[in-house]
Amino acid sequence: MSLSESKGLILGLLAGAAGISVALLWLKKHGKSHYFQHIPGLWSTSNGHGFVQDHQGKVVVLQGSQLQILEKFGELLKSVEELKRDVKFLKETIPKLEEQIRDEIRGKNDGRRVSPQHKGLKRKKSETAKEPVEYPSSEEAESEGGYLTAHDTESEDEKRADGSKTKKEADKIRYVLKEADKKHSGSESEKQEGFRMLLNNKEKFENHVEFLWRLARAYSDVYYIESDYEEKKNYASEGKLVAERAIELNDSSAESHRWFAIMCGYMSEYDNVQNKIKNGYLFKEHLDKAIELNPHDPLQYYLLGRWCYEVSRLSWIERKVAATLFGNPPTATVQDALNYFLKAEEMHPGYSKYNYVFLAKCYRDLGQKTKALKYCNDASAIASVTKEDKDAQKDLEVLIASISP
Repeated sequence: MSLSESKGLILGLLAGAAGISVALLWLKKHGKSHYFQHIPGLWSTSNGHGFVQDHQGKVVVLQGSQLQILEKFGELLKSVEELKRDVKFLKETIPKLEEQIRDEIRGKNDGRRVSPQHKGLKRKKSETAKEPVEYPSSEEAESEGGYLTAHDTESEDEKRADGSKTKKEADKIRYVLKEADKKHSGSESEKQEGFRMLLNNKEKFENHVEFLWRLARAYSDVYYIESDYEEKKNYASEGKLVAERAIELNDSSAESHRWFAIMCGYMSEYDNVQNKIKNGYLFKEHLDKAIELNPHDPLQYYLLGRWCYEVSRLSWIERKVAATLFGNPPTATVQDALNYFLKAEEMHPGYSKYNYVFLAKCYRDLGQKTKALKYCNDASAIASVTKEDKDAQKDLEVLIASISP
């Protein structure tokens, strides 16, 4: 053996010895000394001799340093095997440990930020799991550190879904209301289309005040268009219930009070005397409320003028019946009616053909024939387009005949 080879061998043995020493220290530290007694193919005797089988199965006697070296190599093999298992275990565990440590650090820095529900859930898993407890994933750790647990995240998703749903519903009702207003201002067929559209959406928006008073208004539209007695009565009755529901939801809605009053006026055409008078009181009460809430709508003054005009023409018997049933009979004069019709005209010149007709009627009843004829001419200048206009034209022709000499 050359010097260089001898030197290489010595250095190799020293390195091996150092490795064995490190391995022995690790085994002793971790309580693995029992491996010394289980080296394959090695038997020790009490006198310090050992026997080992070579690759051919022959028994070789070892003693002194040979036996010590072989024992150490056997121990090293066992240690390496055990070390491999421990390394494998650490490889699997370290990532989870890292996540757990990060989670615990966050918890210490701000323990209050961890959801109590999430903590309870982890404890429950630890107590009941048959398998070893799993550490939280990095996603769970991030959730806890940022105030969000798995439950919170789900809640946020639900909130976003609810928000999206709410926006869609808001867009839907906004469209329906816009279409309802458009149809109401259109022809008779458009009014009927608007009524059907609102009926189709009634179940969906039955708790929406803006929807309900428009539905009541649509009942008024089809009531006026319809000619069948029973159908008209049904529209008036249903419309009254819808407007009443709108008032129950929001007593501060001028439109709801207005259309409820109108429906009461319609129902007075079909009820018995007692209910007819009762509806008259309700008409005045809710119309006054509508004007109080919104004093800038000419329709309300026109309607109040109509009520005053009809009350001014009640017979003595009708007043007595009202007094008997309700204590105080309604009171109003032709002048009261005239003032309301003039108010509507002042707010909106040329407001309606019918407003001119009733202005002419009031002046006729007050003996002011010239002014009556003036408003008859103003009414005649308005074309008869709607059914209301046509009805106003018929009344106008009778009125002119009554004034003309």
